[in-house]
Amino acid sequence: MKKVLYLLAVTALVTSCNSSKLAPVAKNAIKPTVVTQATPHDTDDPAIWINKANPSQSLIIGTDKEKETGGLYAFDLQGKIVNKVYPMDRPNNVDIAYGLTLNGKKVDIAVVTERKKDQIRIFSLPDLKPIDNGGIAVFADSEHKDPMGISLYTNPSNGKIYAIVGRKEGVSGEYLYQYELTDNKGTVTANLVRKFGNYSGKKEIEAIMVDNELGYIYYADETQGIRKYYADPAKGNEELAFFGQKDFKRDHEGIALYKTSDKLGYILVSDQQANNFVVYKREGENGNANDHKMIAKIPFSTIECDGADAVNFNFGGSFTNGMLVAMSNGMVFHYYDWNIIQQEIDKQAK
Repeated sequence: MKKVLYLLAVTALVTSCNSSKLAPVAKNAIKPTVVTQATPHDTDDPAIWINKANPSQSLIIGTDKEKETGGLYAFDLQGKIVNKVYPMDRPNNVDIAYGLTLNGKKVDIAVVTERKKDQIRIFSLPDLKPIDNGGIAVFADSEHKDPMGISLYTNPSNGKIYAIVGRKEGVSGEYLYQYELTDNKGTVTANLVRKFGNYSGKKEIEAIMVDNELGYIYYADETQGIRKYYADPAKGNEELAFFGQKDFKRDHEGIALYKTSDKLGYILVSDQQANNFVVYKREGENGNANDHKMIAKIPFSTIECDGADAVNFNFGGSFTNGMLVAMSNGMVFHYYDWNIIQQEIDKQAK
């Protein structure tokens, strides 16, 4: 019965999309395995939290970005809302990290940008309890605040956890701020460690993704391309790559990383106005880690997707090789079985 309801929801969204000015969904688009329960207002960005002790109890954490009455929502693997934090003042993007030390204990965290309060909020997982003393101000020394994008980097050599934060607009070369997250008697504080990141000035930078193992930050300079930097602040602020400039209809949006091993995998970027995901090799091309060429362009049933996340993990059931989770118009998130995505990549990459 649940699958029937999900298919009906998808059909309704596709019909609505095709009868409006929104991007049409292709007839051959991959269909979601699960469509979540709708939030009250406007979904934007998801993050996947793995419950390693009990994979079936893993969660999808997603934002509902309404001004003043928005919230952070937790969904189970069947798409049901099981927890929420609200009201929040336009929560935008969210990311997850594992094992931040607080009072001598390891705590998994979700960090979300709260745009209209110019701060980030930090919650423990899986209970979504605040551990930030009400919020942490970002871009405090700049006239350009309005935080949007966020991604978390865990340095594998020393375990330090950082938040990389983007905003609606900013200065090229200092568009992103990177903060180290630390313990202050059981609550989280953030210390600014660097400003970096080129910006075209054309639209905005919202989608940010970090590859912990390889040590890279990727972010979407919307309408222009994807930029790549080192994640470790000690390695400097050189731009390593600027790719995908001709692969999109217009906006470069949500970025997801799917790892097939410690060094191999795929970078997937939402081609928002075409309802595609554009796929690149995580490892680059021909031995050049910074040469990222499009290897596939896959139509999805998501409607004008803003945010996405992916993970390679056996959750059991329909997601034995993990999933991609993507925001879609209609106040929902879509869960996609990675096995189906991999078939499409293999077909196009031959």
